[in-house]
Amino acid sequence: MIKWLMALSESILVRDPAAKSKWEVLFLYPAIRACCFYHWSQWFYQRERYFVARWVTEVGRRHCGIEIHPGATIGKDLFIDHGMGVVIGETAQIGDNVTIFHGVTLGGTGNEKDAKRHPTIGNNVIIGTGAKLLGPIRVGDNARIGANAVVLTDVPAGATAVGIPARIIENMPKGED
Repeated sequence: MIKWLMALSESILVRDPAAKSKWEVLFLYPAIRACCFYHWSQWFYQRERYFVARWVTEVGRRHCGIEIHPGATIGKDLFIDHGMGVVIGETAQIGDNVTIFHGVTLGGTGNEKDAKRHPTIGNNVIIGTGAKLLGPIRVGDNARIGANAVVLTDVPAGATAVGIPARIIENMPKGED
């Protein structure tokens, strides 16, 4: 656990220009606490102790403002920046080195049981503030989701999705508006 915490804090330190030290990240960033609560709740969830798993999730949500269902699958070095209001659903899958900003929802669009209801996020994806990714969609590696986008369809690898509903845009060269 300590090795994992140190690796996660180093990853956040590299990716967050506001972070000043590994100790600041370890002790003051809600993303660290949220990931700890997630790992604890997932331990119970995998052992079919669902009530305890959801209780740990609820304690984590109240403590951090970030709700990660214990059934979600999360890769290494997830960075939830600022975090408040982030919701990650039960069948969500998140790759490695993903950055999620506050107010993001990885949610479902229905109430089917025993079905994939939440998004699958590739590696090195950035999801902007307030974005809503809904349903069993896929977001490819190195994709970008703009702030407040509502994503209801797949996003290809390397693409940028913006708007309501989200659409893929061409990347503009720097300096052009």
